[in-house]
Amino acid sequence: MKFNFLFTILIICSLANAQTKGTIYGTITDKEANNAPLPFANVVIKNTSTGVTSDEKGKYTISVNPGSITLVFSFLGYDNIEVPVTVAAGEKVNINKAMGSGGYKLQDVVIKSNGGSREKETALLLDQKKAVEIKQSIGAQEMARKGVSNVESGLTKITGISKVESRGLFVRGLEERYNNLLINDLQAPSSSPFKKIVPLDLFPTDIVGVLNVYKTFNPNIPGDFAGATINIETSQPRASVTKISTGFGYTTNNNGVDFLLSKDANSTQGFFGLLGKDRALPSAFGNFPASKILTAGQHNETSGQNSWDVINTSSPINNSVGFLHTEKFNLKDEKNITYIFSINGDNKYQIQKGVDRTFLLNQGDYDNNLFTSKYSYNTTFSGLAGVKYKSKRFGLALNSFFLRSTSSVIQDQLGDINNSSALENLFIRENKFEESKYWNNQILANYNLTEDGNNAIKGGFSFAKTTFGQPDRKFLRGEKINDTQTNFTIGGNNLIRQFLDISGDRFFSGMLEYNLKFNVKENGKSNKLSVGYNMLSNEEVSSYRFVFGRPFIPLGLFTIDINSPSSLINTNVNSGLINFTEESTADYKTKLYNNNNAAYANVFFTIGSKLEINGGLRTEQTLREIKYRFTTDAATAKFRKIEKNKTELLPSLNAKYALNEKSNIRFAASRTLTRPISIEIMPIQYINPDGTVEIGNPNLDNSNNTNFDLKFELFPKTNEMVVFGIFGKQITNPIERIFIPTASSGGQITTYQNSKEALLYGAELEFLLDLKRISPYLKNISWGFNTSVMNTKVDVDLLKNPLENNSSRALQGASNWLINSDLKYDFEFNQDMKNSISLVYGVAGERIFSVGTAGLDHIYEKPFNKLDFIWISNLSKNINLKFAVDNILNPSFKRVLGNNSKQVINETDLTVRDFKRGTGFSLGVNYTF
Repeated sequence: MKFNFLFTILIICSLANAQTKGTIYGTITDKEANNAPLPFANVVIKNTSTGVTSDEKGKYTISVNPGSITLVFSFLGYDNIEVPVTVAAGEKVNINKAMGSGGYKLQDVVIKSNGGSREKETALLLDQKKAVEIKQSIGAQEMARKGVSNVESGLTKITGISKVESRGLFVRGLEERYNNLLINDLQAPSSSPFKKIVPLDLFPTDIVGVLNVYKTFNPNIPGDFAGATINIETSQPRASVTKISTGFGYTTNNNGVDFLLSKDANSTQGFFGLLGKDRALPSAFGNFPASKILTAGQHNETSGQNSWDVINTSSPINNSVGFLHTEKFNLKDEKNITYIFSINGDNKYQIQKGVDRTFLLNQGDYDNNLFTSKYSYNTTFSGLAGVKYKSKRFGLALNSFFLRSTSSVIQDQLGDINNSSALENLFIRENKFEESKYWNNQILANYNLTEDGNNAIKGGFSFAKTTFGQPDRKFLRGEKINDTQTNFTIGGNNLIRQFLDISGDRFFSGMLEYNLKFNVKENGKSNKLSVGYNMLSNEEVSSYRFVFGRPFIPLGLFTIDINSPSSLINTNVNSGLINFTEESTADYKTKLYNNNNAAYANVFFTIGSKLEINGGLRTEQTLREIKYRFTTDAATAKFRKIEKNKTELLPSLNAKYALNEKSNIRFAASRTLTRPISIEIMPIQYINPDGTVEIGNPNLDNSNNTNFDLKFELFPKTNEMVVFGIFGKQITNPIERIFIPTASSGGQITTYQNSKEALLYGAELEFLLDLKRISPYLKNISWGFNTSVMNTKVDVDLLKNPLENNSSRALQGASNWLINSDLKYDFEFNQDMKNSISLVYGVAGERIFSVGTAGLDHIYEKPFNKLDFIWISNLSKNINLKFAVDNILNPSFKRVLGNNSKQVINETDLTVRDFKRGTGFSLGVNYTF
């Protein structure tokens, strides 16, 4: 009875207090976007901490005490607006405001994102706060401030993501195969069979508006999810901007030093990486292997372009150029058309020197013990063309982007292979050209079925083509005499030419989604139902041809100039002493076909004022078909086939509970799957010049994942955040890389397998703090920090995987911990000359690179500490300058054999691979007009 009385009194007091307050409401619009609604703008009572933010439709509502106050409307990059207002008790006052940038512009925003509101740091932080699913985003503004030049580098600024040398992004310590990529919500292919997603360092940030990273699953995104799904939103121009950029870079021990370059790459064509056509398989060999022998005339027709010679030159500085133009046309009735056009190109010289070793089974000695010097000249080119039409209820966008990367590589290895002490000065040269092309075309549309936008549909379709090739990859072996000469024997494993081509001539991706908002409330919140369909269909065809130089009769030993063997080779061909003959087998060609169809339903509920729940179900029907031939089959024999067809039910639940206006608790649970990378399942024996081999396993199964996340987040200010979370995953049939040492000399084999089950769990901590809360002298300094710690355990079925050493171990590719941090200092000399200095650090813990077998311990990848310095300065309204020092600490990148081998190891140095990248210095200049 007492409780009921007290409760009644509290209710009456609350109602009385509510009656004494007034309400101010309205809509905030964006002058820079034809007065479109401006979401995430701030409305604060002046000289207080009381305030709200506008919702997705630009609407806001704020309760105030009766009397006279001043409202302050603000948004990063826009002029503040102060509005005096008098409110009586119980009165509702409507104030609508249009905000614009006026004379104040953030130059880095103009350059990188053309002022798009969603691309600003505070807007993305607010978006993260309001989202029900656990996601993080980085926009053009933050990427500009941190000196980020490509998407891959940008993503490493997000909690739990680290970049691993040449192997892409790891999320929460998980290898790249656990990630997925969307571009404007559409699934995208990879341009390389060795990558799960297209190498993201090919995407310049000029064409990117926002990078969204989803760490929890919801039915709207593909079910191939365990680490993260990355969604690249291409830049949306909102004004007329033209920008020209150029940059120069110098890396210690890479530029301005002796550099080896293939003779055909030492040309104008080689400078732009246009060598693929000249190095293609000679047409005389036909479309399938037939043991064809090139005549002297046919050899001479291509010997000029396909020279074995190497030029000893000096590597100049790296350089880059870029051009961006955007335009917006305002039409009648709030309609507009915008377009964007961007091209970027760069070239880079890289040198890597260090040991390269494998171990021999049951002997405890090195099988291969080589010192490797690798010289790579790399080029990249990207282009984007996009146009968008927008009206009150309808939007249509067309995007086409092209990515191309090339690498001309000379790799020298010196030492011994196959545990041979008789020839410890073996010299192996690889002359390789690698090229990948990626062309993706998209059409995207959205339409509000009702004027209020509560019934809407959106859809999209993309068609992509990819090619990956290593044409005329040449191997040459001999015994090195001195720095310039080698004893060379024609025959055996000398004069090998490989022609690898993997074409993805068709990749189709589509999505269609209907959204219904219901129970719409005055504050803009509503319940929502999403129903949709996704599809993906792609085919990859590989061709791997081998051509050997063979003597007609046994020839003696030749002494040749290491860099000029072509003269001897051509003379012997013309004399009829040697010929080039194809020795490819029937397994030269494979076909991989994937087809995925998915339907989903997703429901979003707002329960009261604090609890929001997003739950749904996705069903995916997947078909994977691999066609191949055995080595012993005829080259024209019918393909053998391995087919895996399965339907998966993938439920998910995301919940957010707002403790107050500044803090949330989140929970997520889901079931997902992981599909392997192409090279992991294509039955290709990829052979290296030192005899090591990488073999795909077409019998791999998809992994099934059960995921849990619990997270607390606090947003003390609009530019501050503190987040703590715990997570766990159970992975059935995890896909892992293993190495198999040979019982006799012949080279280590790397392949892939499904283990039985993996369990991993961990915790994350992230904060972004304005250090003026410590001292007013630090008011222009902010500190961002994130770390993840994780424990993993894999159960191994020793009957299924008898080569494994133990029934349990850590998960391959997973780090137990990682740290990312950045310290930022902002200052200005005057209104136009604004500066931002950042110090960025990242490191990840030791991980298993390849699972050990047959008594040899795992190969571990050691921690790599990376420290970068970036200074961005707006010299004027039009000129932006960026100076960066990359990899200041310059540690060794190292892989080692573990100390727990079950066989005796005689070698004292267990390093199997190491090199240093060098410290890079770069200067970039942008001019905007």
